[in-house]
Amino acid sequence: MPAIRIDMFEGRSPEVKKELVENITQAVVETLKCSPEAVDIILNEVPKSHWATGGKLWSEQ
Repeated sequence: MPAIRIDMFEGRSPEVKKELVENITQAVVETLKCSPEAVDIILNEVPKSHWATGGKLWSEQ
């Protein structure tokens, strides 16, 4: 069972997230030769105030 975790900024629409998980699932199925039911994807939506790059919060950029 492949499990894929995606950390991303919050705020994307349900339609965009649906498209993302469908496309990732298809890529995993084709690459690993497994069934779609075996693929778990966890979307972790993070506020920009909780994510920093290069010592700076994204909420302050």
